[in-house]
Order: sequence, then structure tokens, then C-alpha cells
Amino acid sequence: MITIKVPTIEPIDHAEAMDLQAQELDQTITMLRSLDENDWTAQTDCPEWDLRRMYLHVLGACEGGASMIENVGQMRAAFSHRKKHGGPLEAALSDVQIRKREDLSPTQIVAKLETTAPKTVRGRKRTPSLVRNHAKMSIDGPVHETWTMGYLIDTIYLRDLWMHRIDTARATGKPMELSQDHDGRIVADVVAEWARRHGRPFTLELGGPAGGTFSQDPTSPESEHITLDAIEFCRILAGRDDKDATGLMTTIVPF
Repeated sequence: MITIKVPTIEPIDHAEAMDLQAQELDQTITMLRSLDENDWTAQTDCPEWDLRRMYLHVLGACEGGASMIENVGQMRAAFSHRKKHGGPLEAALSDVQIRKREDLSPTQIVAKLETTAPKTVRGRKRTPSLVRNHAKMSIDGPVHETWTMGYLIDTIYLRDLWMHRIDTARATGKPMELSQDHDGRIVADVVAEWARRHGRPFTLELGGPAGGTFSQDPTSPESEHITLDAIEFCRILAGRDDKDATGLMTTIVPF
């Protein structure tokens, strides 16, 4: 098996991110079409969300991506919610997205996603490079740092959508379609950011269709060797299953 040296992993640029988001939206909609009525009430790995509420959030994020007016309205409402109730901005934004769409049925959610998805990608694709590279926002959970708008638009929105497809598969028992070209690219990008965040030597063996073997200074006597399924690796870093995480696996990567 070929070992990928982490510094050689090319960052996902804006154009590739938009292609990956379009593909991920297509796969998400395909999976949602396969669900029955009971599936939509299944509890997800997000403690406060069943499947329907999780996709109210996803739909809200997509509609915000499709319309600048909607996006600005959501952010204003989220800042107001946080000022009144406290907590991270991310949680406040999700709450705003869900409450506004609370009356939608599963059928309506899927129909709206089908209509909105291409508009979402077009809207995000048109974001000027000046905005992506220089506009910034402060994040207060799960990490406390400042993000460029480009990181939010290109990376976080893709990972969030992808992780919720994983949540859906786990909640319903439905098979998740995985490929090296699509899912493996997302996983490799996560590995590269994880490595940058902790800066330590390692060899990482990730199993499954989206996996691979990755290394960073593997000959160092301090190198940590980790073997996991690729999806489980990402779930741990995203905080989905991190209660027993140790060593480098305690490094948070935002999703």
C-alpha cells in the first residue's frame, strides 16, 4: 500500500470545493429519497436532533448559501439568539434554521433540497475571492479561533454536509456510498488539517473505501501509530465518538 506523505496533500481550492459540494448534495438527496416515514424520526448522533430536525438545519444552511438576503437574515437572528440565550454561535444559527422550518414534512424537506441544491452551489461559487480570503469571523465552539469566510464556505459547509450523511447512515442503517475520489478526498483533507493542528509525527492507517495510509515524520521515535476506519477517524475528530480518544486523536478538527 502506498503511504501518502501529508505535506504532499494539496489543499481543496474553491473550485474543487464547489464540485465536491455539488456531488455531496446529490448523494445526500439520493439517500434521503430512500428513507421511509420511520427513518425520519430516528435519533441521530447529534443529541437534540432526530433525522428530520437535522435536515431542517441542512436545508437552512443550503438556503442561506443560495441567497445572500437569507444568509444575512439568518446571521442576524443567530447573533440575537446568542445574545439572549448564550452558547456558541454555531448552535444559535442551527436553532434559527430549524425553528424557521419547523413545520416542514420530510417530503417537503427533500423537495426543497432538490430545488435549492444547485442554487446553493452557484451562490457559494460566486462569492468573491476578496470576501473569501479577507472577510473573517470569530468562532466560539467547538474551537475558539478566527476563520476566513473561504474556510467556512469551502471546507466547513462541505464537511458538515458529509458528516450528516454519515449520521443518516448510522441512524437508519442505510448503506453509505463511499468512493476514493469523493469521500477519500474529503478524508485526506481532514487528515492534512489534523496533522497541521497537532504538528506531531505519526503513521495513520485508515480502512475502508475512503481510507489510505498517511504519515508525517514516521521515523521519529515519538511517532504515534494509529489504525482506524476512515469514517470512524473523522467521527472522533468531529466529536461524535471521542469519549475514549487519547493521544493525537484528542485533536479537534471542525466539521
